[in-house]
Amino acid sequence: MSATSVKRHWVSRVIKRNAMASVIVAVSVWTAGCETGGQTGALAGGGIGALVGQAAGGDTEATLIGAGIGAGIGYLIGNEEDKKQAREMSARSAPPTYAHSDTGSLGGTSWKLVSLVPRDVVPEFVSKTVEFRVDGRALTTTTKPDGDVEVYDESYRVVNDTLIVNKPGYIINARYQVSGNQLVVNAEDFSAVLERLR
Repeated sequence: MSATSVKRHWVSRVIKRNAMASVIVAVSVWTAGCETGGQTGALAGGGIGALVGQAAGGDTEATLIGAGIGAGIGYLIGNEEDKKQAREMSARSAPPTYAHSDTGSLGGTSWKLVSLVPRDVVPEFVSKTVEFRVDGRALTTTTKPDGDVEVYDESYRVVNDTLIVNKPGYIINARYQVSGNQLVVNAEDFSAVLERLR
Protein backbone atom coordinates (compact mmCIF):
# COMPACT_ATOMS: atom_id res chain seq x y z
CA MET A 1 0.00 0.00 0.00
CA SER A 2 1.48 3.35 -0.98
CA ALA A 3 1.99 6.23 1.42
CA THR A 4 -0.71 8.20 -0.39
CA SER A 5 -3.24 5.36 0.02
CA VAL A 6 -2.44 5.03 3.73
CA LYS A 7 -2.80 8.77 4.18
CA ARG A 8 -6.20 8.80 2.37
CA HIS A 9 -7.41 5.85 4.42
CA TRP A 10 -6.33 7.52 7.68
CA VAL A 11 -7.94 10.88 6.73
CA SER A 12 -11.15 9.10 5.75
CA ARG A 13 -11.34 7.31 9.14
CA VAL A 14 -10.68 10.55 11.07
CA ILE A 15 -13.40 12.38 9.11
CA LYS A 16 -15.90 9.57 9.75
CA ARG A 17 -15.15 9.49 13.48
CA ASN A 18 -15.47 13.26 13.73
CA ALA A 19 -18.72 13.14 11.75
CA MET A 20 -20.14 10.49 14.07
CA ALA A 21 -19.08 12.39 17.17
CA SER A 22 -20.72 15.51 15.74
CA VAL A 23 -23.95 13.59 15.08
CA ILE A 24 -24.02 12.27 18.65
CA VAL A 25 -23.40 15.71 20.18
CA ALA A 26 -25.96 17.36 17.86
CA VAL A 27 -28.62 14.77 18.68
CA SER A 28 -28.01 15.22 22.41
CA VAL A 29 -28.29 19.01 22.18
CA TRP A 30 -31.30 19.03 19.83
CA THR A 31 -33.16 16.38 21.81
CA ALA A 32 -32.97 18.54 24.93
CA GLY A 33 -34.61 21.42 23.04
CA CYS A 34 -37.39 19.42 21.36
CA GLU A 35 -40.97 20.21 22.31
CA THR A 36 -42.68 17.04 21.12
CA GLY A 37 -42.01 13.33 21.25
CA GLY A 38 -42.14 13.26 17.44
CA GLN A 39 -39.30 15.78 17.19
CA THR A 40 -37.28 14.03 19.87
CA GLY A 41 -37.89 10.64 18.26
CA ALA A 42 -36.83 11.91 14.82
CA LEU A 43 -33.60 13.36 16.13
CA ALA A 44 -32.71 10.43 18.35
CA GLY A 45 -33.70 7.95 15.63
CA GLY A 46 -31.61 9.86 13.09
CA GLY A 47 -28.56 9.72 15.34
CA ILE A 48 -28.97 6.04 16.13
CA GLY A 49 -29.69 5.27 12.47
CA ALA A 50 -26.52 7.11 11.44
CA LEU A 51 -24.47 5.03 13.88
CA VAL A 52 -26.03 1.79 12.65
CA GLY A 53 -25.58 2.81 9.01
CA GLN A 54 -21.93 3.68 9.59
CA ALA A 55 -21.29 0.42 11.41
CA ALA A 56 -23.05 -1.64 8.74
CA GLY A 57 -21.86 0.09 5.58
CA GLY A 58 -18.74 1.88 6.69
CA ASP A 59 -19.22 4.82 4.32
CA THR A 60 -21.01 8.17 4.13
CA GLU A 61 -23.85 6.85 1.98
CA ALA A 62 -24.69 4.12 4.50
CA THR A 63 -24.50 6.68 7.33
CA LEU A 64 -26.94 9.02 5.57
CA ILE A 65 -29.36 6.20 4.68
CA GLY A 66 -29.27 4.95 8.27
CA ALA A 67 -29.90 8.49 9.57
CA GLY A 68 -32.89 8.94 7.24
CA ILE A 69 -34.49 5.64 8.13
CA GLY A 70 -33.82 6.13 11.83
CA ALA A 71 -35.31 9.64 11.78
CA GLY A 72 -38.49 8.38 10.14
CA ILE A 73 -38.96 5.50 12.54
CA GLY A 74 -38.07 7.68 15.53
CA TYR A 75 -40.64 10.29 14.49
CA LEU A 76 -43.40 7.68 14.17
CA ILE A 77 -42.65 6.24 17.61
CA GLY A 78 -42.40 9.68 19.24
CA ASN A 79 -45.57 10.91 17.56
CA GLU A 80 -47.53 7.90 18.83
CA GLU A 81 -46.23 8.62 22.32
CA ASP A 82 -47.45 12.24 21.99
CA LYS A 83 -50.91 11.00 21.00
CA LYS A 84 -51.00 8.58 23.95
CA GLN A 85 -50.03 11.33 26.40
CA ALA A 86 -52.68 13.67 24.96
CA ARG A 87 -55.36 10.98 25.39
CA GLU A 88 -54.27 10.35 28.99
CA MET A 89 -54.28 14.07 29.82
CA SER A 90 -57.73 14.47 28.30
CA ALA A 91 -59.05 11.52 30.25
CA ARG A 92 -57.68 12.94 33.53
CA SER A 93 -58.76 16.56 33.09
CA ALA A 94 -61.95 16.60 31.06
CA PRO A 95 -65.37 15.23 31.87
CA PRO A 96 -66.53 12.45 29.56
CA THR A 97 -68.15 13.61 26.36
CA TYR A 98 -70.25 11.68 23.93
CA ALA A 99 -70.85 11.78 20.21
CA HIS A 100 -74.16 13.11 18.93
CA SER A 101 -75.42 9.54 18.43
CA ASP A 102 -75.10 8.99 22.20
CA THR A 103 -77.24 12.04 22.96
CA GLY A 104 -80.18 10.84 20.86
CA SER A 105 -83.00 13.23 20.09
CA LEU A 106 -82.18 15.29 23.19
CA GLY A 107 -78.82 16.58 21.93
CA GLY A 108 -79.01 20.30 21.14
CA THR A 109 -82.34 20.90 22.93
CA SER A 110 -83.39 23.04 25.91
CA TRP A 111 -86.34 22.48 28.24
CA LYS A 112 -88.17 24.26 31.07
CA LEU A 113 -89.47 22.20 33.99
CA VAL A 114 -93.25 22.59 34.32
CA SER A 115 -94.07 19.71 36.68
CA LEU A 116 -92.12 17.65 39.23
CA VAL A 117 -93.64 14.91 41.40
CA PRO A 118 -92.87 14.78 44.25
CA ARG A 119 -91.68 18.37 44.29
CA ASP A 120 -89.62 17.96 47.46
CA VAL A 121 -87.02 15.68 45.78
CA VAL A 122 -85.02 18.88 45.17
CA PRO A 123 -84.63 22.08 47.24
CA GLU A 124 -87.17 24.87 46.71
CA PHE A 125 -86.82 26.72 43.39
CA VAL A 126 -88.59 29.31 41.24
CA SER A 127 -87.62 27.84 37.86
CA LYS A 128 -85.43 25.14 36.32
CA THR A 129 -84.21 24.76 32.76
CA VAL A 130 -82.16 21.95 31.29
CA GLU A 131 -79.92 22.24 28.24
CA PHE A 132 -78.89 18.94 26.68
CA ARG A 133 -75.75 19.83 24.73
CA VAL A 134 -74.55 17.73 21.79
CA ASP A 135 -71.24 17.09 23.59
CA GLY A 136 -72.97 14.94 26.23
CA ARG A 137 -73.20 17.64 28.91
CA ALA A 138 -76.51 18.50 30.61
CA LEU A 139 -76.61 21.98 32.14
CA THR A 140 -79.40 22.54 34.67
CA THR A 141 -79.99 26.21 35.54
CA THR A 142 -81.96 26.75 38.75
CA THR A 143 -83.35 30.10 39.92
CA LYS A 144 -83.80 30.00 43.69
CA PRO A 145 -86.46 31.90 45.72
CA ASP A 146 -83.84 34.45 46.85
CA GLY A 147 -82.94 35.20 43.20
CA ASP A 148 -79.65 33.32 43.16
CA VAL A 149 -78.97 31.32 40.00
CA GLU A 150 -77.14 27.99 40.13
CA VAL A 151 -75.87 26.05 37.10
CA TYR A 152 -75.27 22.33 37.56
CA ASP A 153 -73.13 20.47 34.99
CA GLU A 154 -73.62 16.71 34.52
CA SER A 155 -72.84 14.08 31.89
CA TYR A 156 -75.69 12.42 30.06
CA ARG A 157 -76.31 9.91 27.32
CA VAL A 158 -79.30 8.23 25.76
CA VAL A 159 -79.73 4.50 25.24
CA ASN A 160 -82.97 3.71 23.40
CA ASP A 161 -85.70 5.26 25.61
CA THR A 162 -83.48 5.59 28.70
CA LEU A 163 -81.83 8.84 29.79
CA ILE A 164 -78.69 8.26 31.87
CA VAL A 165 -77.48 11.27 33.88
CA ASN A 166 -74.40 11.05 36.04
CA LYS A 167 -71.71 12.83 37.95
CA PRO A 168 -69.07 11.28 40.21
CA GLY A 169 -70.95 9.77 43.14
CA TYR A 170 -74.34 9.14 41.53
CA ILE A 171 -76.18 7.98 38.44
CA ILE A 172 -79.82 8.42 37.42
CA ASN A 173 -81.50 6.09 34.93
CA ALA A 174 -84.87 7.40 33.74
CA ARG A 175 -87.30 6.48 31.01
CA TYR A 176 -88.07 9.42 28.77
CA GLN A 177 -90.45 10.25 25.96
CA VAL A 178 -90.63 13.27 23.67
CA SER A 179 -94.07 14.14 22.36
CA GLY A 180 -94.22 17.37 20.38
CA ASN A 181 -92.93 20.13 22.67
CA GLN A 182 -93.18 18.01 25.80
CA LEU A 183 -90.55 15.83 27.47
CA VAL A 184 -91.75 13.34 30.07
CA VAL A 185 -89.13 11.78 32.37
CA ASN A 186 -89.90 8.92 34.77
CA ALA A 187 -87.20 7.86 37.24
CA GLU A 188 -87.39 5.65 40.31
CA ASP A 189 -87.74 8.62 42.71
CA PHE A 190 -89.55 11.23 40.60
CA SER A 191 -91.52 12.09 37.48
CA ALA A 192 -91.05 15.31 35.54
CA VAL A 193 -92.66 17.08 32.64
CA LEU A 194 -90.65 19.66 30.70
CA GLU A 195 -91.61 22.06 27.92
CA ARG A 196 -89.32 22.64 24.93
CA LEU A 197 -87.59 26.01 24.76
CA ARG A 198 -85.61 25.19 21.63
